[in-house]
Amino acid sequence: MKSSITAFGAFGFLSSMVLAGSVAVDTTAPAPVASADGFAQARRPISNPTLFDLALPGTNVHPIFIYHGLPDRISTVGGGFAALGGDVEVYALQFEIGINERLSIVATKDGYVDMNFDNTLEDQSGFANLGAGLKYAFILDPVSRTALSGTMTFELPTGNSDVLQGEGDGSVNLILNGLKLIDDWQFAGSAGLQIPFSNEQSTNSFISAHASYEVCQYFIPLVEVNWFHVLDAGDGSENFPAHLGGALSDTVNFEGGDVFNLGAANAGENRDLVTAAIGFRSRITDCVNIGAAYEIPLTDDESSLIEERFTLDLIWNF
Repeated sequence: MKSSITAFGAFGFLSSMVLAGSVAVDTTAPAPVASADGFAQARRPISNPTLFDLALPGTNVHPIFIYHGLPDRISTVGGGFAALGGDVEVYALQFEIGINERLSIVATKDGYVDMNFDNTLEDQSGFANLGAGLKYAFILDPVSRTALSGTMTFELPTGNSDVLQGEGDGSVNLILNGLKLIDDWQFAGSAGLQIPFSNEQSTNSFISAHASYEVCQYFIPLVEVNWFHVLDAGDGSENFPAHLGGALSDTVNFEGGDVFNLGAANAGENRDLVTAAIGFRSRITDCVNIGAAYEIPLTDDESSLIEERFTLDLIWNF
């Protein structure tokens, strides 16, 4: 119950942040004129790409490459450790189709996953689950440069279990996204719930935050923080038969973060994963920008699947 209160409290906090400054207090001043360029400087976050999105609806394609370094060893039930090491490479393509200025269709998860382990597990490759849904902007104010939107996406178990996908009956993600631009600064955040349709996966919450400053169009440094929290551990005892004979989810005592939901029955032992990312975006043209970010865990990397991550992406708006 306490975890649920924390998650929903974060929703309220995010809402209050983006609403700040959106109400005019000087009723005698002339009404400002809205400009379509009010959000021209807005930039998408880079880390946590399947869940952390820009609050603005639009039309774009978003290719992503992720190099994800694995810890040399990971914690297991009973206080033990298992040797791991290696890396995961992800090649994905997100896209968004604007229906109108407030509503868009979003495809948030897909792609090809290549897993290379140094110890314990066998190298595997295959496709990720598919995830898609709708994003709607409740607040879209180019004058105050403020936006607040809600996203609902469904993740289907279409991926390969060899790459820790394709288990359970799918899930729904309920997400609130906020955006505030102040001069050359941008502040953005998302908070959400990942709710599975079966107990083979864990129920999780997340909060992500972004701050960036546009030095020039070609160099926009940014910093981001992500917090993933297990609300209810899953029961994935028969998940992923290619790994430890299906015993992986019973062996580890943590969850997988943004891309992987292990259904780890003992994830309550390490409920929290916090990561920080630094990077930059570069606006090549009015329609095309690229981004790069380096991410590390702030919590114990041995109680997670991440030692480091490098993300490179391109966004083409049209």
